[in-house]
Amino acid sequence: MAQCQWQLNSQKQISWKCRVSINRVTRICCFPKRLQIAECCRGTYTSFPLPLTTTRRSMEEVKSQRSDEYEMNDLWKVRRVIESEEEMMEVAAIQADAFYEQEMMEVYSNDFFFQFFKVEQFSNLYYRLKHYAPDRYACLVAEAASSDEEEQHLVGVIDATVNEDKDILQYLPLASKYIDISGIAVLTKFRRQKVGTALLKACDVLARVWGIEYLVLKAYEDDFGARKLYTNAGYKLVSADAPSKTRWIPERRRVLMVKQVSHEST
Repeated sequence: MAQCQWQLNSQKQISWKCRVSINRVTRICCFPKRLQIAECCRGTYTSFPLPLTTTRRSMEEVKSQRSDEYEMNDLWKVRRVIESEEEMMEVAAIQADAFYEQEMMEVYSNDFFFQFFKVEQFSNLYYRLKHYAPDRYACLVAEAASSDEEEQHLVGVIDATVNEDKDILQYLPLASKYIDISGIAVLTKFRRQKVGTALLKACDVLARVWGIEYLVLKAYEDDFGARKLYTNAGYKLVSADAPSKTRWIPERRRVLMVKQVSHEST
C-alpha cells in the first residue's frame, strides 16, 4: 500500500513522495517535477517501478506459465501473466497508458502523476496475485502468436475476478457468483487488430474452467467503440447509472453488460 505527500527539497523544488510497502519491505518512491521517470529506493535509488522482493523465477517456471494458455488464433495468444518483475512491469505500463486521463498530462508537467499511476497499477497487480486464490483472480495477457519467445512483448491485458455483489446478482438468474471483467487495455499501435476480441474470448474459456456461468463488465455509456466490441463478443446491456445530479461537473454514465457462457466442452 502507498502513503504519499508533497515535499519541498533543499533546492525548494516540489516533488511527490510515496512510501510503498510490499511484502513487509518499505520503499520510498519520489516523483521530482524535473524527472521523466519515478525513482524508488531502499537506501539507494533504482528506476521505476519498485522491484519485487520475491526471487527471480527460473526459465522452467516461466515456460510452464507460458503454456497456461486460454485462447490462441493466427494472430494472438492469451495466457495468464507470468509473476515476474519484468512482465508485471509491462502489464502496469499497458494499463497505465490506457487508463490515465490524458488531460492530466497537459495540466501537470513532466507527467510525474502519470508515473505515480504506473506505480499504483503495479502495486495493485502485485497485491491481487499475492492475496487472491488462482481460481478467484486471473490477469490474462495477450502476445503475438508467431513471435520468438525471447523477443516476445505483451500487447494487451485483462483482469478477471470472481465477485458476489448482490447489486449485480439481481440481474443474473439463479447465480451466486460471477466473473467481473475489468482492466482491459491494448497498446495503442495494436488496437483494431482483434487483440480485445482475443482477450474476451479467453475470459469465456476461463469461466468454463472455473465453472462460472456469467461474465460481467462495465463500460462508459458514450464509449461506443468499447460497447460495440463487447456487444460483438456476446455481452448484453442490462442497466445504466442514474443520471448525474449536478449540472456543473456531469459524471460519465456507465452501463452494465452481461454475458452468459455456455459450458459445453471447449
